[in-house]
Amino acid sequence: MGFFDGFFDGIRGSRALQFDTGNASDAIELTKRRPTVSLTKQGAVHGNLRVNLSWRMRTSDIGEGGGHGSRLLRHPLRLFKPEMVQGHTQGMVNVDLDIGCLYELADGTRGVVQPLGNLLGDINSPPYVKLSGDDRFGAPSGETVFVNLDHAEDIKRLLVFVYIYDQTPAFDRTHAMVTLYPITGPRIEIPLDERHPQARSCAVVSLEHAKGELIVRREVKFVYGFQSELDRLYGWGLQWGRGYKTTKA
Repeated sequence: MGFFDGFFDGIRGSRALQFDTGNASDAIELTKRRPTVSLTKQGAVHGNLRVNLSWRMRTSDIGEGGGHGSRLLRHPLRLFKPEMVQGHTQGMVNVDLDIGCLYELADGTRGVVQPLGNLLGDINSPPYVKLSGDDRFGAPSGETVFVNLDHAEDIKRLLVFVYIYDQTPAFDRTHAMVTLYPITGPRIEIPLDERHPQARSCAVVSLEHAKGELIVRREVKFVYGFQSELDRLYGWGLQWGRGYKTTKA
């Protein structure tokens, strides 16, 4: 079975799945100095882990001079407009980030969950990974991957990645964040704040069993190709071909 790689038209994703998302009052940021956290030690290897992608344009790309406060004084109604509407320039429209997840199960099955090819996965059956949502304007809900950790023993490893649409490399023009919401314990944040102007994909975070624990590891490795390049980098061994997302009515 082939998987897909390339540039595509957008779709509207399926309705967001409603799951418990743990305690969101605290956060752990994974950094180069602190790249890992154990979900096992948090007591969070059960229920549905939510992995969310969100982003917004960097202020310098919005196209308005002056400070935020002075703009509000001149245009007080802007206070009630979403930031992304205020910054709705052609450059912003061309920035379309998407989330996906490479998986390898304990029985050796490998594959990918992503909007491309309508490979949305399944939360209650293999691969126990489900994609919900496709947001072309960086709204706070972003896109979400759910992982059923009640089947953690059936999952060998996962790699969550982000890539860009519309032939516009723009990781350096966005503030992107991938956030994990375990069923218990603090959320886990991985900001994509490195400047890689020509990068089109980024391996963001991995989940893998190590010494009896389920470990979340910061990756944040930018590449200049798409899923096939991430596959080679991490040794997944899938067959990739050019593909397209279908537009839902």
